[in-house]
Amino acid sequence: VNRLVSWLDPRGMHTAAFLDESDEERERPPYWRFSRRLPPRGRIGILFGAWYSDPITGRVRKSRTREQFAEDLAWIAQIERMLTDDGALVVKLWFHLPKKAQKARQDAIVRAGQRKLTVFEKSYARLYNRFARVSEATLQFTDTGAAPWHVVEATDSHYRDMMACSILLRSLERRLHQSASVMRHCKVDQDPVIGQRRAVLDTVNLHSRLDLKQYAKKLTSEQCRLSALGWQAYESRRSVVIIFEGWDASGKGGAIRRATAALDGRLFQVIPVAAPTEEEKAQHYLWRFWRHLPRAGYITIYDRSWYGRVLVERVEGLASRAQWGRAYSEISAFERQLQDHGICLVKFWLHISPEEQLRRFRERRQHDYKQFKLTSEDWRNRKRRSAYEQAVDEMVARTSTEKAPWHLVAGDCKRHARVTVLRTICDSLESALRKK
Repeated sequence: VNRLVSWLDPRGMHTAAFLDESDEERERPPYWRFSRRLPPRGRIGILFGAWYSDPITGRVRKSRTREQFAEDLAWIAQIERMLTDDGALVVKLWFHLPKKAQKARQDAIVRAGQRKLTVFEKSYARLYNRFARVSEATLQFTDTGAAPWHVVEATDSHYRDMMACSILLRSLERRLHQSASVMRHCKVDQDPVIGQRRAVLDTVNLHSRLDLKQYAKKLTSEQCRLSALGWQAYESRRSVVIIFEGWDASGKGGAIRRATAALDGRLFQVIPVAAPTEEEKAQHYLWRFWRHLPRAGYITIYDRSWYGRVLVERVEGLASRAQWGRAYSEISAFERQLQDHGICLVKFWLHISPEEQLRRFRERRQHDYKQFKLTSEDWRNRKRRSAYEQAVDEMVARTSTEKAPWHLVAGDCKRHARVTVLRTICDSLESALRKK
């Protein structure tokens, strides 16, 4: 690493060493600590250890079962595929050192009085053979065409440095000479059921209503429930992620306000998602959502979310077919990591009829204090409603799972929608808190 740093221009690279895991990192899914250190497009990042260290040492020390180790490697393969599909060049170097050579180096460090050997270094020497077997299995499972492993003999330091730099140089040259036409693209599998069944949004009963008296009673009841559950989640160290998607003027903002009004302001944050910034465009599109994941016991509410890739970016042509096509599996993997970490995930689509949307648009135009909510983009999106309906239908069909289902909320009556959202959040939280 030091050699690469000295040979490369430091203005175009950065080094990230993953040593001890902080409390902040332990309270979030495993990939969170790595996603924060990934280099933006156009820069080189040297990741020292990265996502391989914990699975290997965990399996060697038997804190991870064989099944858990296999899950770790499958997760790593998914992450690397996501990065390479997005255009990243992943160069993986494994430095091999025979057991005798390792022992000689450790003895030399002790004799020279440079420093004391760490507990990890001592255990590595003692468990060398087991480390070798687990590492070999890791390399075999995660060696792919898009992200292959390069094994370098590390006994001679000069040879090691030259080989590492040569591999990096060849990889960069190969990538820079590739044309866009030969870049690997993900084939989009079409769901044969879509188009042959009733559209999912047609199943939503938009005639549900609540009168003012019912609304006031149920709203107070559900907000009291949510207030208590918010503190129970905090005390149980159970994180919560809630995402809101839906039509323009469907009432997302009002539903969010009723939910946050019931929560202690110290326990949550609301993330409004707009067009990505230049900093966010330089990363994988999921990066800007990873960075806002809550610590243990806290709540993050996304007003719009990562589903923009398969909705607005798909319909408006802001993402290629290959990009939004592979996003379904990337999103499912992302949400699976959240759930595996114990995060309670609640997903809402607020649905309203075209007639009700038009009525609300006109109402916003007539009132000065609501005009800021209505933009030319809203009118343009309305004209493309059929394309959005198709995108929503496929999104729900491909990303609604048993553990992370979509909740389709009838929104023509705002009172009914707000109470439904609050009740669903409370039910989901109660279910999550009952689980170990």
